[in-house]
Amino acid sequence: MSETAPSGADWTADLELIRAAAVVAGETALGYFRKGPDVRWKNEGRSPVSEADLAANDVLKTRLLAARPDYGWLSEETDDDQSRLSRDTVFVVDPIDGTRAFIAGKELWCVSVAVVHRGQPVAGILYAPALDELFEAGAGRAALRNGTPISVREAKAGETLHLAAAEDTIGKFAPAYRSAVARVPHVPSLAYRLAMVADGRIDGTLVKRNSHDWDLAAADLILAEAGGALVDLDGKALSYNRSTVIHGVLCAAARPLLPGLIAASRSLEPH
Repeated sequence: MSETAPSGADWTADLELIRAAAVVAGETALGYFRKGPDVRWKNEGRSPVSEADLAANDVLKTRLLAARPDYGWLSEETDDDQSRLSRDTVFVVDPIDGTRAFIAGKELWCVSVAVVHRGQPVAGILYAPALDELFEAGAGRAALRNGTPISVREAKAGETLHLAAAEDTIGKFAPAYRSAVARVPHVPSLAYRLAMVADGRIDGTLVKRNSHDWDLAAADLILAEAGGALVDLDGKALSYNRSTVIHGVLCAAARPLLPGLIAASRSLEPH
């Protein structure tokens, strides 16, 4: 199937497209913020979805597919019919990453939008309107926060590593590794947590099993272009737009820190 894709490897037009759409979606969601939006539960009562999630999803789907009608679509808030699998290029969207925080009136939530081409993100936007922060990256372009380049922090030998992970997880690390780690308080948006690694506010994070493509794709690219990586426990980069969009345990950090974090995390997994 032919697609209305940018020529060659230049995804600038797509990056501009998803940036504009994410801003409108974020402002739409912000209109519901701290105003008691209607909430229902999905996934057998495990996951909340608010009317703001659905409104932001409608904005993104309408704008993005109108501009790129031949692209596939994968969103947390749209039933997946897997027609996307026949498309080389796909929009991967989480209208509000951090819905629980949004519902609770906390500011740590964001709109996550990525363009994925042949399994890899090539344009990514995270927009956190309540914080007035916009992260972006295109393949081969600098990662930016509000227009300013960002990069991971490469901790020096002997420095404390600031990691975002569950307290009980860090407590199970081998003593030598645990002694070098300071736990970062819980960050309710996974995508935003990965952005915090990308801009050097924290050194790394562990991602529990069962994250989804829409949680990760945009932040993955932003982190990569900032000098970090998001990998599985074999050290392998992720592939997106597969039939299964759920991932196992993952590690994110500056590249020099990954081997130690992977080793520490692998020791926690059942054999």
